[in-house]
Amino acid sequence: MIEIMPETAGKTLVVKAKGMLTSEDYEKIFIPQLKQLIDQFGKIRVLLYLDENFTGWELDAAWDDALFGLQHRHDFEKVAVVSDQQWVAWATKVGSYFMDGQVATYKISEFQNAITWIKG
Repeated sequence: MIEIMPETAGKTLVVKAKGMLTSEDYEKIFIPQLKQLIDQFGKIRVLLYLDENFTGWELDAAWDDALFGLQHRHDFEKVAVVSDQQWVAWATKVGSYFMDGQVATYKISEFQNAITWIKG
């Protein structure tokens, strides 16, 4: 499940993921929000908060994520990923090589630092 967080403002989208992300999460919530912001602002900032109950992506959702990311790799000014799972930090680092913008990872206890960075 994915939800838009109240810290979302201007060209910054802040989302929280719980459990397993599905292609429906991407097709009905995440991608439409990303497209709207890209259309409005050009380059955008995204913070993805993966809570302690986050278990990953369904295969179709992972594909949606990768495809959208590659198609819009020039449209992200900053991306922050917040998670306590080490594999997420590693995967984020690998993904950062395919994007133009800055990418950072934070622990859940550093959420406010991530908000400050993404909006700064």
